[in-house]
Amino acid sequence: MTGTWSLVRLILRRDRFVLLPWVLVIAALPIVQTSGIAEVYADEAALRRFAASMSSTPAFSALYGPVPQGSAAAMGVWRAGFTPVILALAMIMTVIRHTRVEEETGRRELLGATVLGRRAGLSAALVVAGAACLLAGLLITLSFAAYPVPGALATGLGYAAVGLVFAAVAAVAAQLTESAGGARAIAISVLGIAYVLRMAGDASGADGLSWSSPIAWGQRMRPFAEEEWWPLALFAALLAALCALSYALAGRRDLGAGLLPPRPGPAGAAPGFAGPSALAWRLHRGPLIGWSAGTAFGGAVLGAAAEAASGALGENRQVLEMLARLGGASGVSQVFLASVTSVLGVAVSCHAVQAASRMRAEETLMRAEPLLAAGVGRARWMASHLVFVFAGPAVAMVVLGLSMGITYGAATGDVGAQVPEILGAALVQLPAVWSLGALAAALFGLLPRLVVLAWVALVAFLLFGQVGAALDLPGALLNLSPFSHLPHVPGGEVTASPLIALVAITAALTAAGLYGFRRRDIG
Repeated sequence: MTGTWSLVRLILRRDRFVLLPWVLVIAALPIVQTSGIAEVYADEAALRRFAASMSSTPAFSALYGPVPQGSAAAMGVWRAGFTPVILALAMIMTVIRHTRVEEETGRRELLGATVLGRRAGLSAALVVAGAACLLAGLLITLSFAAYPVPGALATGLGYAAVGLVFAAVAAVAAQLTESAGGARAIAISVLGIAYVLRMAGDASGADGLSWSSPIAWGQRMRPFAEEEWWPLALFAALLAALCALSYALAGRRDLGAGLLPPRPGPAGAAPGFAGPSALAWRLHRGPLIGWSAGTAFGGAVLGAAAEAASGALGENRQVLEMLARLGGASGVSQVFLASVTSVLGVAVSCHAVQAASRMRAEETLMRAEPLLAAGVGRARWMASHLVFVFAGPAVAMVVLGLSMGITYGAATGDVGAQVPEILGAALVQLPAVWSLGALAAALFGLLPRLVVLAWVALVAFLLFGQVGAALDLPGALLNLSPFSHLPHVPGGEVTASPLIALVAITAALTAAGLYGFRRRDIG
């Protein structure tokens, strides 16, 4: 363990502009949902009707878990049921970044040549991830200071426990493969399986299936609804087992190697595998397929739930006004569809920033320099990645619009009319999504060490542009999000001027990135 605290300080310094904003946003979501529900459903009868309308639709139980029959605080925590998954994903990325990525780039071997214990790197990553989870839990608990203490404590502990468990899952995954991408794929697959198990169990009423997922354990603590504390014992046992397994596996492998042997590639390349575009496709196809599958699933579930949600929302004018600020227009169902399409557009922006950040990863891993030393020009190499920065989110939004339109059209009995309308609403989000990808590309070309600021901007846009509407934040802050300038569709009037402006900003940022990359040093 020698040198663990030095590595902890190094990790905190490197992640100070990334980890803290994510923790703050995650900690704010439950109380924002609770405050909105408490304001809108002020009397107990209205709250009971809202809970009954939500529990009558299996899609909502699948998305957020079993609907509690309690206070506004209980309903708010339930409505923020996807937030622990976001925290778990953030912890997976953090642990992989400071374990497997460090070995892949050779930095861990360099540090290991000094006075540094073999388990210091893994320990430091787990300490930072654990501290982030506990900080998120503490902030959530404090945000519910006006509510009963047991419920606030159960909420904070449940969130923190889910994050801690999946940080340990990432620690195990980091020992299995020799590539950071493979470790991320394993850990995120485990998270996805856990979420699907929880969804299937809650939607079907099969409690045994739900209990097989750690995500469900936090919900089974029942914050603000006769709290149950014994699921914490399950978290503690699983966390201890996973941490012990990660340390045991780390002691059985060489530095830089994984326990799973890498699969050798073919002796000769396929005929179509020539040029930077083919290589870029090989690098980006996994995330593209994953995001397309995720948006297809999310769109299908939300489209199926839109009709039931419109019945619940139609009873309260304040809800409609708040959702209209988030992206709604006219008509109850259209308000719901427009708001969720806007939120999912922000989510797909992660894919655009991720694809642009891949260029920086290829550069720091020294895989770009051999290509550029041969017959590939810088502009051609960067353009091959930019294709996926812009085409990847476009594919994901098309899939989202089609899946949501088909399921909503099937629920209303008018598939032919709903599919093109909802597909158009999804495509309207693209200029804002592209602007974030172009921002990451510009940072890569001009200030490559600051590419991470694109993620910071994404978090800020999510906070000001989405949650800010529910908090009645000033318009100047809301307007920082490019999504706040998009037409409110379906149901609203489509104006070309904001779309043209966002496309022009995207083009300018992309050109700036290409200009900077052609004139700076590599690495």
